[in-house]
Amino acid sequence: MQKIVVDPITRIEGHLRVEVIVDDNNVVTDAYAGSTLWRGIETIVKGRDPRDVGFMTQRICGVCTYSHYRAGIEAAENALGIVLPKNAKLTRTLMNAALFMHDHCVHFYQLHGLDFVDVVSALSADPVKAEQEALKWCDKPFACGVGELKAVQEKLKGFVDKGELGIFANAYWGHKTYRFSPEQNLIALSHYLECLKIQRIAAQLMAIFGAKQPHPQSLTVGGVTCVMDILDPARIGEYKTKFLEISDFIHRAYLADIKMAAAVYKNEPSVMNDVGVDNFMCSNEFYLGDEYLFKGGIVTNMLKNPVLSEVDESKITEEATRAWYKNDKALHPYDGEQEPNYTGLVDEKTLNHKGELEDSKVFDMNGKYSWIKAPRYDNLPVQVGPIATIIVNYLAKNPIVVKEVDALLAELNIELKDLLSTLGRTAARMLEVKIISEHALKALDNLIQNLKVDQSTCAPYVIDKNKEYKGRFIGNAPRGVLSHWIRIKDGIVQNYQCVVPSTWNASPKDANGVMGSYEACLIGLKIADLTKPLEIIRKIHSYDPCIACAVHVMDKKGNKLGEYKVGV
Repeated sequence: MQKIVVDPITRIEGHLRVEVIVDDNNVVTDAYAGSTLWRGIETIVKGRDPRDVGFMTQRICGVCTYSHYRAGIEAAENALGIVLPKNAKLTRTLMNAALFMHDHCVHFYQLHGLDFVDVVSALSADPVKAEQEALKWCDKPFACGVGELKAVQEKLKGFVDKGELGIFANAYWGHKTYRFSPEQNLIALSHYLECLKIQRIAAQLMAIFGAKQPHPQSLTVGGVTCVMDILDPARIGEYKTKFLEISDFIHRAYLADIKMAAAVYKNEPSVMNDVGVDNFMCSNEFYLGDEYLFKGGIVTNMLKNPVLSEVDESKITEEATRAWYKNDKALHPYDGEQEPNYTGLVDEKTLNHKGELEDSKVFDMNGKYSWIKAPRYDNLPVQVGPIATIIVNYLAKNPIVVKEVDALLAELNIELKDLLSTLGRTAARMLEVKIISEHALKALDNLIQNLKVDQSTCAPYVIDKNKEYKGRFIGNAPRGVLSHWIRIKDGIVQNYQCVVPSTWNASPKDANGVMGSYEACLIGLKIADLTKPLEIIRKIHSYDPCIACAVHVMDKKGNKLGEYKVGV
């Protein structure tokens, strides 16, 4: 029995540490996932005007800034009983579509795709054969002509000739669980580079109605402030043009690459049969003017006896038995607490990257080991994210989702149970954004039509300082169900809690020893080389972890960058 530590898990947002215990056959028998950052935003917003909360909560993250911004705004709106004008709801949908299209493309190509793509292997690819390979997966492949592929290869060779791999350095290239051929690696590498351009366009798409990206500024309690933009035909046209440009990339690159990966990796053990937690939850999302594109719900016991139900928000709790907080009780988010109680790490010998045992500081396996609490639904751990949206909507017989899922399963000759895996989480993210790219423009069309008869963008409201209010936002961020919970008293925020997607998935063990989905999906995993635990990273990346809670910076040499004292 040995312990290996992966810290930090790179190519994610935030600081996540995973420790696993492996037996003599290199099979994981126990796992611990913990965040090494404390999220203090709930403390910061206490005592503030509830109308300012959204501007602060969006600083939780540098990626899903819009999700937390909207959540902070809509939690206050829910508490105050505000009914949004239709134009505001549709505009928020369009901004949300921009975020999802940005986030999912970046997740696969810049954050997770390199777990499937061996970049160095692309050097030995034949561009002519690579072009032929690309045509197997798409009639009009994106950036996969012979000339384009040769240029990509030359760019990569340029890195190597300098004696370095630049942005592709420090990875496990050549690992035995990579399955793509050199030509397939070259195709994916071409799309990796093209996605860097798509990122820029997606950011511009958000900024059309959001003023800027990240941290847009056009939502306000009661509605939206981007009135001039939604009334300007040129801005509407610009949104549609950029939206379709990203959609084209999703269909001709992202969809094709996921199909290629599914075909090649469906027999790779390290990406299959790891459902993690088999309870799935999602929320209503993407209001199109007359309905939601995705319906909310919860599926429990998916592996043996699936039960689909509506979400009862009174059953949501968070507890901190194994998290660094003082109050261990399971509390509903309206009553949540976050008083820190850091108990530190303990001494132990672990296996290092040279295969040698060394003295380390590790999680306390019998105590607290994460800044993430353990959210539970009716005392059950839950998995959230695009896979949950796809599973819930498939079982709920959402016709759009059923059509897409059935088509993919038939083309790849796989079954629904095969989606309950690392590969399935990755494919579900593509399916979700493909559906968004094909249907979200309905919100734009309805916005244009509604503006002809109603140009209201903000609802009036009052805050009675003699009243107490409570409200919440529950919706889907790109990584899954996000909820913000607010209590207002004397006109200011009395209590605030955020239950975020990565909290659900990265939950530490609870008082009953039940694991969250990150930990559960690692049990039984066989690691080919303990000094290069690519399989662990691959599984964790499939959730698209987002642990970030604040703006932070580090010096890789450990130097202190600055120290600030507030209120002295």
